[in-house]
Amino acid sequence: MKPHPITTIGLRLDELEAILRAHRPITLASDARQAVKRSHAYLRDRLKRSDAPIYGVNTGFGALYDKPIAKKDLAQLQRNLVMSHACGSGEPVSADIVRAMLVLKVQNMAFGHSAVAPATVQRLVDMHNADVLPVVYERGSLGASGDLAPLAHLCLPLLGLGEVEWKGRRMPAGKALKGMGWEPLELGPKEGLALLNGTQFMNAYAALLTLRMARLADLADLIAAVSLDAFDGRIEPFHASVHAVRPHPGQAVVAARMRGLLEGSALIRRRKSHVQDPYSFRCIPQVHGASRDALAYVERVVERELEAVTDNPTVFDDEDLIVSAGNFHGQPLALALDVLAIAAAELGSISERRLYKLISGQRGLPAFLVARPGLHSGFMIPQYTAASLVSANKQRCMPNSVDTIDSSNGQEDHVSMGAAAAIKAWQVVHDVERILAIELFAAAQALEFRRPARSSAPVESLVAAFRAQVPFLKADEVMHDHMEAALAFVRGASMDRWTFT
Repeated sequence: MKPHPITTIGLRLDELEAILRAHRPITLASDARQAVKRSHAYLRDRLKRSDAPIYGVNTGFGALYDKPIAKKDLAQLQRNLVMSHACGSGEPVSADIVRAMLVLKVQNMAFGHSAVAPATVQRLVDMHNADVLPVVYERGSLGASGDLAPLAHLCLPLLGLGEVEWKGRRMPAGKALKGMGWEPLELGPKEGLALLNGTQFMNAYAALLTLRMARLADLADLIAAVSLDAFDGRIEPFHASVHAVRPHPGQAVVAARMRGLLEGSALIRRRKSHVQDPYSFRCIPQVHGASRDALAYVERVVERELEAVTDNPTVFDDEDLIVSAGNFHGQPLALALDVLAIAAAELGSISERRLYKLISGQRGLPAFLVARPGLHSGFMIPQYTAASLVSANKQRCMPNSVDTIDSSNGQEDHVSMGAAAAIKAWQVVHDVERILAIELFAAAQALEFRRPARSSAPVESLVAAFRAQVPFLKADEVMHDHMEAALAFVRGASMDRWTFT
């Protein structure tokens, strides 16, 4: 497979997705190699020319910025930094997040403002390509000087320290390095700091969640279309003229998708005895659309971060300038991740409300969607589960970005909590998948009680594919197994078959 070139221009979100989806190798393009080489050479020359203090290069870190470091100790300073900051806690993060972190760290250094050795960047490239994945832990980052603790664990294996996942096994990094024929690296001036400063933990989550949410937004519309027809809902609230007079982009997109998804449905065209639907059906464009608009903002933030240098100090060799500043601060991502979590939670919240209506025994549907309610409880308790997931998401959606806490003896006196926002958003999105899966489970069941009337071709196609994995239930069964099958369907369904514009 041809490697994807990492350049000085930056990555697009779709390029990152392609790298991760296909486990595509990466390589430094010639412009990036030259930029890295030039920046590294500049710092070495600068240190020869002057003993002036440069934060984190010949000084201590954080509140120890005023402690000068002798030239003979500069390499040890960087090694000490990586070791001392490897303070992660909790569960290891997923392999996809670690792969994304490696790609994003390489990209950050490829701009040529980090003054790292070419060999250091190449080792990160090699680790990604060989799928030698450092063990990185969820907790430990304040999103202050970026993601210090997670990035320390990401980079420990460069020194032959820490642990990695390699060939399906977790092992000491030193063992994996020997297996690959690699020697541990000795870090030069600033390299440890460049490796540990940055937003690659937060942005790895943000990028993967943005991609996942884009798919979930489409899926939420599709499942809502199944529920609307199963509930004998009305099509009028999706009329284009309604949405033209309230011109939110996402709202218009969702209304158009719903019209397209239900075009040709005999159920949607039949005469209705009711003049209005509940908000969870009637306001699908307004609620789903608002989440789409929020996601569009998040995507813009993530795309900018993919084009950003976020370590510190920032080296400008063409200006003979090294600046200690704050590009590592995670506030842009923290705010965006909070918004993403709220947008996702709302897709789950309205989904559960549609589910509640479907099982309520209204509009000719049997109570709890079984032929003999009472003897059979049917879909009573799947709604409980969905409600519990919705409630948990509500509790999670207190914004992390409004929190802060002093660290490093007050030197780092305002932090973003972006890493906590990332982990929270990850939990919210995964639970929204579960909620949507339960809605689809119930909506497909409800649709069977409308037979022989048929829905649209897209809806019937979706339900037929779903039925290949999840059966219609005539009597009570162990629901957990069917709910897990529904979740697997939702996670694996290709949206290409049911995409409408």
